[in-house]
Amino acid sequence: MGEKTLTRMDLSEAVFNEVGLSRNDSAQLVESVLTHMSDALVQGESVKISSFGTFSVREKAARVGRNPKTGEEVPIHPRRVLTFRPSHLMKDRVATGNKS
Repeated sequence: MGEKTLTRMDLSEAVFNEVGLSRNDSAQLVESVLTHMSDALVQGESVKISSFGTFSVREKAARVGRNPKTGEEVPIHPRRVLTFRPSHLMKDRVATGNKS
């Protein structure tokens, strides 16, 4: 399987090709969308994109972990983590791509 990564530049190029905005306007549009998404997540809101999935922030409680090398107990502090839950359509689309 190829290890290609979709970047902001790839997204803005796709907007440029499909919508017809200038390259500069396409890059600004992509940047604006990503900024709105990240701002909402920072405020604790979920970001749901229909037919794609839902990004949300989850609070993880403090707990005691263990260093696997030494066996020493280490406290893990409470934190917020970003989660992504793909939609059923996205799951099906990815699974179908695996059946080539």
